[in-house]
Amino acid sequence: MSILDGIRQWARRVKRDAVTLWFACRHPATAWLPKVMAALVVAYALSPIDLIPDFIPVLGYVDDVLLLPVLIWLTIRMLPQHVLEDCRSKADRWLRDGNAKPRSGWGAALVVAIWIGVTALLWAVLRTR
Repeated sequence: MSILDGIRQWARRVKRDAVTLWFACRHPATAWLPKVMAALVVAYALSPIDLIPDFIPVLGYVDDVLLLPVLIWLTIRMLPQHVLEDCRSKADRWLRDGNAKPRSGWGAALVVAIWIGVTALLWAVLRTR
């Protein structure tokens, strides 16, 4: 297997696990902490707006390549095995059937809120100087 094939497989797993978390948010057997974590990760993963815009050289892809996969991995590890298996099978069916990628308006709102908070914090710090 080539490096490129390995990267493609990894990207497919990340995509599948993001959809898995989307189903885990709605699963009745998911405990509250993994449910909240999954909701936040899914909101960010499916948001049309990135925390670090992709047009910023190198840093723009840090959230896509490092931050998001780590958050997905951590959240997946918090799920009970039976919930994970059920949600993964649903995600596999969802992706196999070619359904549209879910979108998250809440994720976009979360990213915008973070940017507003960072901007306000920077403005307050710079104003006091």
